Amino acid sequence: MSRSVRRRVAVASWRPSRDGRIHTRVEIDVTAVRAYLARTRARTGEHVTVTHVVGAAVGRAIAAVPEVRARVVLGRIVPYATCDVGFAVDLAGDDLAPVKVRSVDTLAPAEVARALRRGATRLRAGDDQRHNRSSALVRLAPAWALRPLLSVAGVLVGGFGIGAFGQPGFPLGAAFVSNVGTLGLDEAFLAPLPFARVPLYVAAGAVHDAAMVVEGEVAVRPRMVVVATADHRLVDGGHAGRLAGLVRALLADPDLLDLPWTECPLNPAARADPS
Repeated sequence: MSRSVRRRVAVASWRPSRDGRIHTRVEIDVTAVRAYLARTRARTGEHVTVTHVVGAAVGRAIAAVPEVRARVVLGRIVPYATCDVGFAVDLAGDDLAPVKVRSVDTLAPAEVARALRRGATRLRAGDDQRHNRSSALVRLAPAWALRPLLSVAGVLVGGFGIGAFGQPGFPLGAAFVSNVGTLGLDEAFLAPLPFARVPLYVAAGAVHDAAMVVEGEVAVRPRMVVVATADHRLVDGGHAGRLAGLVRALLADPDLLDLPWTECPLNPAARADPS
């Protein structure tokens, strides 16, 4: 029987869902992203991928739509102060672990890649002491104790941002990104992890050639589906539309992600500033 930390946490976390969720998907022409990745890898020497570009775009989107950047604590909506984004990292076997990158709205994709690489290297080498402590606790705790343990962690760690049980405060940030395309999936809606209290989960699917209409003509272009699951208490259709529009626009012109967000023409605050 698997002793996967992820599976034990999943069994202790999830009941049949009765909570409000909002789901959306967008199809993206990634021609510009592919060209950007080639240029950026050559310029920086960093192995920048679709994951880092999508993550950088999500960081800017939640900066522009601050209503989404929040969690519910004891029945009250409490905002996150910064646009931290968690990323899924594959470990040995069937385990996953998160790496949180801070203030992603201020980072170019190459900087996101660098921060994520450092975190993933620590995890895979067994040098992340917080992850080691929390994993040992999950493996050793009896099954009957995991659900109440995670409930307490949800209040302390996910709600108030107090480090406990080996987990840092707000371990997944204000949004979470996973590239399910590396698993061979065209698209997937991620299941929210209750104790982390993350309002937005984003999954990038595999890239495939597809027929698309480009300037009134049918053309074959590389296409990726990006899907999102959000907490409907915090995210409504209007918020989802603004988020999706910003992510789509940034992926259509990823060079904008190398600009400071305060100078990006897609930033609503920058457009409103008469100076």
